[in-house]
Amino acid sequence: MKIHLLAPAALLVLAVTAPAQQTKPTIIGEGGGVDDYGSTRVLYWNTKADSSAGQFAINYGRPVWKEDYEDPAKFDAMTKGKVWRMGKNFWTNLDTCLPLKISGKSVAPGYYYLGLQRSQDGANWSLAFIDPAKVRSAHGDAFEIQKAEVEFTVPMTLGKAQGVAEKLTITLSYPEASPKKVTLKVAWGNLALTAPIEATVPE
Repeated sequence: MKIHLLAPAALLVLAVTAPAQQTKPTIIGEGGGVDDYGSTRVLYWNTKADSSAGQFAINYGRPVWKEDYEDPAKFDAMTKGKVWRMGKNFWTNLDTCLPLKISGKSVAPGYYYLGLQRSQDGANWSLAFIDPAKVRSAHGDAFEIQKAEVEFTVPMTLGKAQGVAEKLTITLSYPEASPKKVTLKVAWGNLALTAPIEATVPE
């Protein structure tokens, strides 16, 4: 007799929970606030024409360095044989209207997504270039950078960090007398990487 009394109750529970499961959203949103973002740019000015001669810029989110990353084993697990997004939230990107040579590799004017690739043995680091059009067609996010196709890479030189960079810091520096010869620097925690950039600027 008890079995017959419980059956309608069980059906009632199923009737209530089933719509709740069906109404769970397939798509949810994230973000929308203000992100901690960095940008570094080199602008060339033609003094004779009194107008811009071109520029290039790198834009990136600024993740915070964590004490856990100072454990070599943990840092290696994060980076060895992988492409790191080299930023936070939206894609780190290079926007250039000038032909560049980065570590001797020709980079045509255009817009690129960037990552940082480390070799499987951990000895070498490279700047990884990704085609934004392919990422857009796949609706890819920088968090999923491992899914993105790397078009080409340019080598970066590992150096000794000058202190600990609490947030990712990417800079472009150059001597006043030779502004077309730029040094790209990436600093994050104990990581310090550089690459030479040579810009071709019309006169």
